Parts: sequence; structure tokens; C-alpha cells
Amino acid sequence: MAGVSGCIKYSMFIFNFLFWLCGILILGAAIWIRVNKDGEEILNPGNSVTSPYISVNILIAVGSIVMILGFLGCCGAVRESRCLLLLFFIGLLLILLLQVAAGVLGATFRSDSERILNETFYENIKLLSETDEEAQAFQEALATFQEKFKCCGLVNGAADWGKNFQQNFKSCECTSSSDSCVVYEGKNVYKQPCISFVKETVAKHFLIVIGIAFGLVFIEVLGLVFSMVLYCQIGSK
Repeated sequence: MAGVSGCIKYSMFIFNFLFWLCGILILGAAIWIRVNKDGEEILNPGNSVTSPYISVNILIAVGSIVMILGFLGCCGAVRESRCLLLLFFIGLLLILLLQVAAGVLGATFRSDSERILNETFYENIKLLSETDEEAQAFQEALATFQEKFKCCGLVNGAADWGKNFQQNFKSCECTSSSDSCVVYEGKNVYKQPCISFVKETVAKHFLIVIGIAFGLVFIEVLGLVFSMVLYCQIGSK
């Protein structure tokens, strides 16, 4: 390979191939979450204008962009094309800057997101004691959620079900005799409300998300360095 270090070229190709695979994984996971409707009615019942899948749609866009950038990087490394390498560098730099900006905004508005979550759950409590079609659809979704994640009610536990508790208690029913159960209206049900479960899950995975974000930043910086070194070496032919 005249004028260009084989080590740099093949390292760039392998890096971008892995980068392309990451894009496929992100895209596939985001599409799977988007198609899976479990829990959508709990967070967004009726005709609410706020979709809980906005972040998933963003992931679909990010996965697609990462795939395209990985392809550009692979082609640029193999063909020794300065144009493709420059496009890859600019695209990756923009993603890195947007990622940093999103991280700052996410940290800034984290308390707002918790407030919105609280407001959503408190607002939806009334649907548990109603009998119209919209309320019944919400109740069915929550019943599935309760049974799967072993929680009961939205905020105040089984009491949130009101007069509909006796006909919906099966999804709340706790078969063990541990501290996680409580007796309500003669039924042994889960003590933990679903809002507590959601908050604990978010907090548990917050550090994992931060770790993944820093890992992506490290990989992206490596990609910027590899592409610029190769770009400069091709130019010095």
C-alpha cells in the first residue's frame, strides 16, 4: 500500500466495521422497543400529545446515522478516499458534539423529567376507578404491567383501583408471605406501587447509561483520530 501505513488503514477499517455493527445493534434495539407496545398506555393513555417513544425515535435516527458513518469510514479506508474520510470525520464530530449537548441537557432537565413522570402517574390514577372504554384499556395495560413487574397501583398502591379493585386484584395478587406483600380489602397484594418500581429502575440504570455514554465518547474520539491520521497520510502521498 503505497504511501499509506497498512496498520492505520486496516485499523481504520476494523474500527468502522465495528462502528457499523454498533449502528445495526442500536437501530435493531430501538425498532424492537418501538414495535413492542407494552406499557405505552400506562405512560401515554388516550390521545395525549406527548409520546413516550420520542427517545426511541431519536435512537432509530442515531442508529441509522451511525450505520451510514460506519459505511463511509470503511469505504474511505479501503479506497483511500480523502473525501469519504472527511465526511466521516465531520459527521462523527457532529454526533460527538450533539451527544455532549444532549448529556448536558439531560443532566439539567433530569428533575423536570421526574416531575413529569409524577404528574403523569397522578393524573392517570382517576382512570383506575372509571369504567369507560379509555379507562378499561388503561386498566388492562396496567394489569399486565403489575403482573409482570410485581407492583400494584400507580402511586398509592392497591387503593388507586378504588371501586374496581375487586375485579382487578388478580394482577396485584402476591402469593408469597414476604415484606413485599400487604393485605388490602382481604386480598394479599404487592405493597410497592408501580411508580416506585419505575423510579428505582431508572435510578438503577442511570449509571449504566452514563458508562455507555462515556464509552461511546471514547470510541468516537478514536474514530476521529484514526480518520484524521489516515486523511493526512493519504494527502502526503
